Amino acid sequence: MSIEREKQLAAEAAAELVEAGMTVGLGTGSTVAFLLPALARRSLDILCAATSPRTEDAARELGLRIEEVASIDRFDITIDGADQVAPDGWLVKGGGAAHTREKIIAAAADRFVVIADSTKPVQAIHSPIPLELLSFGLHATMRRVSPVALRDVPPSPDGGVIADYHGPVDDPAATPGVVEHGLFPPDMVATVLVGRRESVDRIDFKHAES
Repeated sequence: MSIEREKQLAAEAAAELVEAGMTVGLGTGSTVAFLLPALARRSLDILCAATSPRTEDAARELGLRIEEVASIDRFDITIDGADQVAPDGWLVKGGGAAHTREKIIAAAADRFVVIADSTKPVQAIHSPIPLELLSFGLHATMRRVSPVALRDVPPSPDGGVIADYHGPVDDPAATPGVVEHGLFPPDMVATVLVGRRESVDRIDFKHAES
């Protein structure tokens, strides 16, 4: 069974959690790419906001109604992928370089649903941890947060420099110049859907119930 098929199954399961009238936050990445057509096929009256221009453009092309994030103060549900998913609900995100926006939209949701393939669950979170850094004072920031490596990718949607932290997993955001890191705490996460072969494993976290 291909990883792409597992992503599709997880995304389709998440799309079924969306109900008419909801405000929906849309993440960024390869798994979310399967979510958008699954949502569009349901033809629900929903309002969406995206965490990146790439997701926004793809959603509009599929006929999903998109609003600017700045005009929305809460979401009924946010759906996004993850790079690592620990058993206790800790996540690592940022492979698509949009983790700052993704964290804002996840935190603003009544329910944050994570979609992933079977390669994403891990026994414990480990480096690398994606970082978004200010370009101002970049080298000084990198020295303080070392070991860190710049990623050869375009800037974030907000102009931040994307890097990866390769040291012990603690709290790199405590360093001046770090805009945001890709560690997402368990209390943000309501549900994780993991595609495994031809089925989807669902994990609900009671601490995230509203």
